Amino acid sequence: MKVAFIIDPIHRLDAGHDTSVALMEAAQAAGHEVWITQAEWLGVEAGQAMARLQPVTLEPVTLGDDRWVAVADWYSLGEQVYQPLEIMDVVMMRTDPPVTIPYLYTTYVLDYVDPARTLVMNSPQGLRAANEKMYALQFTGAIPETIVSGDKAVILETVERWGRAVLKPLGGKAGEGILFLEKGDRNLNSMIEISTLRGREPVMVQTYLPEAKDGDKRIILLDGEPIGAVNRIPTGNEFRGNMAVGGRVASVPITDRDRDISRQLAPILRRDGLVFVGIDIIGGYLTEVNVTSPTGVREIDRLESVNLGQQVMAWIQQKKAL
Repeated sequence: MKVAFIIDPIHRLDAGHDTSVALMEAAQAAGHEVWITQAEWLGVEAGQAMARLQPVTLEPVTLGDDRWVAVADWYSLGEQVYQPLEIMDVVMMRTDPPVTIPYLYTTYVLDYVDPARTLVMNSPQGLRAANEKMYALQFTGAIPETIVSGDKAVILETVERWGRAVLKPLGGKAGEGILFLEKGDRNLNSMIEISTLRGREPVMVQTYLPEAKDGDKRIILLDGEPIGAVNRIPTGNEFRGNMAVGGRVASVPITDRDRDISRQLAPILRRDGLVFVGIDIIGGYLTEVNVTSPTGVREIDRLESVNLGQQVMAWIQQKKAL
């Protein structure tokens, strides 16, 4: 197969951490051709999605004492060609959030890939439907107490009632802009005003889960089924466990509650064409559904001695054979 990855510039990727690289390595190991492109290299001509594509050869990472180790020149690129994306058997949309207007335009371009010829993961329609904060709200049996509002009075009343809360920008990523709110904090008004752009932009506010100090569990779902998990634990005075803000990672089991939540999500994810997904769980509650470029595979592979990328490629091969 020919597998194309829509990624951020490859020289910016961290081969020892980024899930996109793990998936590319798995595709190469399975004998597939690996190609890369970038969102800004896509377009439409004569009703077809087009892209500037480059073949890439990877030098796989090796396992060090407590991390994956990459050589300095871990990839080499072939000649760039301009051709229809439908030449590819699979296109994996792995551009990092935030979901900006240009990101949305990219999903519109991907609508012009013939799904009978090429599998696009995740579905462009699904990516547009699934804001990574708002999408979780439909699973009322899985989420903690949550509101979405830009109204300062509503948010203040909610924090007063709950005592403590977590505020999240709806378009944020990697823990950016997440705030801990506490009743009586003299900065509370200002934090709400800044986060909502003085009421012009809604935010998500969730009740604070004390279990957050023990970790924020990332579970990778493949076609709705949990295939691996990693716990991201806050360090120092930081209340966020995101790896991007210094959270440490640890092995963690997939519990019966995790499987129950996954079962609630699975039919909706399948309906929306969201095949490769990361869900975040704190204290047995679903807090986010990550669909743009879920991460965590490298950490799970290292901690559990598995190869999730290999599982993803096996699923794709089976899907394409149908």
